[in-house]
Amino acid sequence: MGKRKKTGEWHRHRIQAVWALLSNSYLAGFVQGKIYRGNLKKLCVPGLNCYSCPGALGSCPIGALQAVIGSWNFKFAFYVAGFLMFIGALAGRFACGWLCPFGLLQDLLHKIPAPIKKNKWKGDRLLRKLKYIILLLFVILLPLCLTDVLGQGTPYFCKLICPAGTLEGGIPLVLLNQAMYRALGWLYVWKNVLLLATVLISIIIYRPFCKYLCPLGAVYSVFNPIAVFRYRVDKEKCTECGACSKVCEMCIDPVQETNHPECIHCGQCKKICPQHAIDCGVLSEVPNIKEKI
Repeated sequence: MGKRKKTGEWHRHRIQAVWALLSNSYLAGFVQGKIYRGNLKKLCVPGLNCYSCPGALGSCPIGALQAVIGSWNFKFAFYVAGFLMFIGALAGRFACGWLCPFGLLQDLLHKIPAPIKKNKWKGDRLLRKLKYIILLLFVILLPLCLTDVLGQGTPYFCKLICPAGTLEGGIPLVLLNQAMYRALGWLYVWKNVLLLATVLISIIIYRPFCKYLCPLGAVYSVFNPIAVFRYRVDKEKCTECGACSKVCEMCIDPVQETNHPECIHCGQCKKICPQHAIDCGVLSEVPNIKEKI
């Protein structure tokens, strides 16, 4: 079973890596130290991929939403909101598990051996609500209420919190542009401290950013129980052996909490099940929406 799990994980990681490379394939940006501003930047990517990354070809939906949410005169605001609802309704948190570059980084960091690996701890479930607060406050309310004369909001989540933006955009741009050195201040230091903390905690706790801070995961999680792509457990085949819940690093029980908002659709429960009782895909059954957000 361990070999099956390892093989399945690396297959997923390869897909994550390929998508990350395709999304950030503007190589001229890394040479020139500039951000790509072509027509592709008008399109959003499903995962958390920083707009300011020198190689980024598309826009991060969370960053784009913050920039335009203050004025509904911008058609782009409707596009971003519609994009998030479309991806969520189609596949829930599938993008978190398979297409998010920062999710891949956390996956790989957690493979580093450490004396302590702690995914279940007191307060974990409560702390997972924090990402919904961050979504409401930093992504919606502050950019919506505090706008400039053009109706554009400040991307407060990107500016004050997002460690993915620091890694993909902040650090590369500073390294590639010496003129930016003089503009560095406490905010840049703060963002790097958050990034370092996220990296270190990711070695101990599986995907801490996804669990506790990511507003994009918060959006997609709402759609998990009703998404077109979802998981199903055949109760006639299931022997309740517990293998699936033991292998789930998001700490949910796939049998009792099928399509839970925290599920990132990594597929490990499906691969580990000895009875092949777990299936996934575009399933016809009407989902049971009793879930716990």
